[in-house]
Amino acid sequence: MSKLFGTDGIRGIANQYPMTPQFAVQLGIVATNKLSGEGKVKIVVGKDTRVSSDMLELALIAGITSAGGDVLKVGVLPTPGIAYLTKSLSANAGIVISASHNPFNNNGIKFFGPNGLKLSDKIEEEIEACFTEEALSNLYPTGENIGRVIEVSDARTQYLDFVKGTTGNSLSFKGKRIVIDCANGATSVIAPALFKELGAEVIRLNCSPNGININLDCGSLHPEHTVEIVKTQKAMLGFCFDGDGDRVIAIDEAGNVIDGDFIIAICAKYFKENALLKNNLVVTTVMSNIGFYHALKTLGIDVITTRVGDRYVVEQMLEKGAVLGGEQSGHIIFLNHSNTGDGLLTALQLLAIMQKTSTMSLSQLAQIMRKYPQILINVRVRDTKTKLETLPELQSAIKASEELLKDEGRILVRYSGTEPLCRVMVEGPTETEINQIAKHIASVIEKELGNGIY
Repeated sequence: MSKLFGTDGIRGIANQYPMTPQFAVQLGIVATNKLSGEGKVKIVVGKDTRVSSDMLELALIAGITSAGGDVLKVGVLPTPGIAYLTKSLSANAGIVISASHNPFNNNGIKFFGPNGLKLSDKIEEEIEACFTEEALSNLYPTGENIGRVIEVSDARTQYLDFVKGTTGNSLSFKGKRIVIDCANGATSVIAPALFKELGAEVIRLNCSPNGININLDCGSLHPEHTVEIVKTQKAMLGFCFDGDGDRVIAIDEAGNVIDGDFIIAICAKYFKENALLKNNLVVTTVMSNIGFYHALKTLGIDVITTRVGDRYVVEQMLEKGAVLGGEQSGHIIFLNHSNTGDGLLTALQLLAIMQKTSTMSLSQLAQIMRKYPQILINVRVRDTKTKLETLPELQSAIKASEELLKDEGRILVRYSGTEPLCRVMVEGPTETEINQIAKHIASVIEKELGNGIY
């Protein structure tokens, strides 16, 4: 059997292996047995708004209960909400049915442990090893040992109260206009309710999920429409969430996109000035802009860089004792509050800094860093097993380009953790130069591994 887990759970085309009801039933059985402890196993199950999420939810529940586990069913809820409830409800695990920012025809299944952390690579490998007929044959209890489904009717309220509590319930933006784009996803109900409670005049975009419009030209991957609405409506700022609500991109009052790098830098500066930045340390990934590193160096803040994936950011934060970390894509982790990226929590932390510093202009806060021009090209590849360092022509092209950029640029070539893609990212002083470099490197990859640049 091929490897199931990627950097963020198991993903694929819905109703094709492994995202089939048959597989989901087996996964529920295996997970229930693998994650069991003392007493009855309890697993929180939540989902996003994809048309296939209902199908996979029912299959997972069937598998979990047939293996003797109880399901705490929370319905549509942002991924970080399920992580929070897994811990607060003392469950053995949490399962999220979502493919995050991917198109609606994709879906995924990701796990949280009892502490609200994503499962380690070791546990995921152990789960995969259980997918044999022999391992599955004796996992079916009978009678009173069959599991039950327990509806958590106030799941949304519990999570909303938690998020508001991270700022001391002291925020007030009465009379301020805030634009929110919920990507027709898991935040479509809860985000408008949250900002309305803060007293803001909320302009809602893409808050009407129909099962197939999640992430469709909207949300954190497509902030351009929100940019225009913020400007024309003279809003204080805007927030763009992704389909499962674990990331957010902000838009300042002038219509500038404020990505995760900017948000982390703003928070890091505030934390350091207020003795909140434990160990004077921030953790980010290799995708952060070179301007981010320059900004934090100027602030005298240390940075640790990890591979792409918020799970790897969290691992380093725990190991090194950091309280702030995240990704350029908008996954931001405030470890004093949560063990995973949380778009709503991040939005409130940013608003809290604006209120506490009396800096109600996000563009002013964002002057903390200069973003260098960046280009990202995806090359569809036949597989992701060939080690990139074994391709001499590719390595030669990268080395020559790095010599051209020197200290004013950066090149990153890596495989996607969730799709059959090789990503080429180039940063540098001018758009023209980085475009030429990125296209050249992408053409080399296409020649040796590719199925098409897109």
